[in-house]
Amino acid sequence: MLASQLFSHCLKESQILEKDQLTDRYHHIWHMDVSLKAFCLVLPENTIQVSEIMKVCYEQNLAVVVHGGLTNLVGSTETNGDEVVISTERLNNIEEIDTASRTITVQAGVILEHIHEAASKEDLLFSLNFGARGSAQIGGVISTNAGGLRVLKYGMTRQLVLGLEAVTANGTITSSMKKIIKDNSAYDIKQLFIGSEGTLGIITRAILKLEEAPKSRNAAFIGLDDYSHVVAFLKYVDSNLAGKLSGFELIWKNSYQQMTSVSDAVRPPLPYEYQYYVLIESLGSHQEKDREEFQSILEKALETNLIIDAVMAQSESEVEWFFRIREDVNNLVDFMNYDQHFDISLPIPMIGNYIADRYNSLNEINGVEQVYAFGHVADGNIHFMIGKSNSSSSLKKKIDHCIYDGLKEIGGSVSAEHGIGTHKKDYLKLCRTPEEISLMQSIKNHMDPNNLLNPGKVFN
Repeated sequence: MLASQLFSHCLKESQILEKDQLTDRYHHIWHMDVSLKAFCLVLPENTIQVSEIMKVCYEQNLAVVVHGGLTNLVGSTETNGDEVVISTERLNNIEEIDTASRTITVQAGVILEHIHEAASKEDLLFSLNFGARGSAQIGGVISTNAGGLRVLKYGMTRQLVLGLEAVTANGTITSSMKKIIKDNSAYDIKQLFIGSEGTLGIITRAILKLEEAPKSRNAAFIGLDDYSHVVAFLKYVDSNLAGKLSGFELIWKNSYQQMTSVSDAVRPPLPYEYQYYVLIESLGSHQEKDREEFQSILEKALETNLIIDAVMAQSESEVEWFFRIREDVNNLVDFMNYDQHFDISLPIPMIGNYIADRYNSLNEINGVEQVYAFGHVADGNIHFMIGKSNSSSSLKKKIDHCIYDGLKEIGGSVSAEHGIGTHKKDYLKLCRTPEEISLMQSIKNHMDPNNLLNPGKVFN
C-alpha cells in the first residue's frame, strides 16, 4: 500500500512525500548530496497528526525515524530505506512566551536561534547555546539532551525543560505541559524522553525555562602553558566572578592555530606562543562595573603568574569575534579529506594527560592526518576532530579505540552531549554498567515492544 493511502485520513497530500519526491531530501545537513532512502516522509503540523501517524505505523509494523534539524553527529537520523520518516519542520510554532513565569512554549520543530530571538524581544534569555543554533530544532535538542557553551552556568538541556509532550510508539499522547520548576509528584516521566534519541517517543511540544536577560557580557582569551594552571585558573576565575562565569572553553595550540588562520574574520586575538588557549565569558547586570571587575581579575591572574597572557574583548563585536573562533568548526573540517568527530567526557584534573596521550597515539596511526582538540573543559567535555586519508571501517575503529579505550577506568563517557546513535552503540558498555544497559533495554522493550522508534539506535 502506498503511503498516500495509509495516511490520507490524517494528512493532506502535500504532507506526504514518497518515491521520487524524496530525491531532494537527505538524512544530514553534511550529506545533502545523498538522497534520502525511506518508505516515505511525512510532515505533521500538530501533536494529533503525529499521534495518528504513529497509530498507523503501530498497526502496520512500520519503523519510524524522526528528522529535525539534521545536525546530529552520531547517526541518529540515518535510515535503511523502509522507514517512515517523520519530519518536525512544520511543528514550528512558538505558542507562548510567559514573561511572569519566565517560560516559552514551543513546538518541536522550532529552530533554537528563533527561540533566542523571541526570548530576547521580551528581555529574556534562553541559555542553551551552541554553533548549530541556526539549524538545530528544539525537539532534537531535547531528545539528545544537548549541552553547548553555557552548561557551566545553566546546565544541560535537561535542566531547562519544565514541560514536555511526546507521542509513544502506539500513538498515545503523553503530556506534562507544566510551567512549574518544582513538581515532586512521583516519577518525572518527561525525563525518559529527554536524551533518549527518539527511541522511546516523539517529542512534539515543550515548555522551556527562561532567564532574565543579562545586561553585561564580557569575554577574554587567555594564554597558558601548563594544564594544571588551566584548572587553577578555572577555580580562581569562577570564585572571583561569584556566579557570573558562563563559559570556559579550552583550545589546544594546534587547534587554535588552525581555527584562526583561515580568514580575517577569525584572526588570532593572541599570538601562537602558548600550549593552551582559554576563552572565558561572564554575564552580569552592569556593563561598566562588570567590565572593571573582569579586567581586575585578569590583571591579578597575570601579576601572580597564574596565566601568561590575556586579551579582553573591547566591544560586543569583539565578543562575537572571539566566539566565532570557537564555534566555526568548519575551519577545521573543511581542510580534512575525511573527518571523524568525538565528544568525550572525563574528570577535569585528568584531561591534560589524557588528551596529550591521545595526541601521541593518534599521530602514530597510519591514515591519521590531523588531530584537533577543544572543548568545554569546565564541565569535563572535550571534542576531538580527526582528519583522515580514507573512510575505511578499519581506520575508523582504530581511531575509536584510541579515543575511547582509557575512559572506563577513569570514569569517563564516550558521549558528553551528542548521544549514542549508531556510531557509538558498540562503546556504550564503556560508560554504562551491564545492569544499567539491561534496565535501559527493559524500558525500551516496555514502551516500544515492536522496536519501531529509531530502531538500531543506541542498542545493538
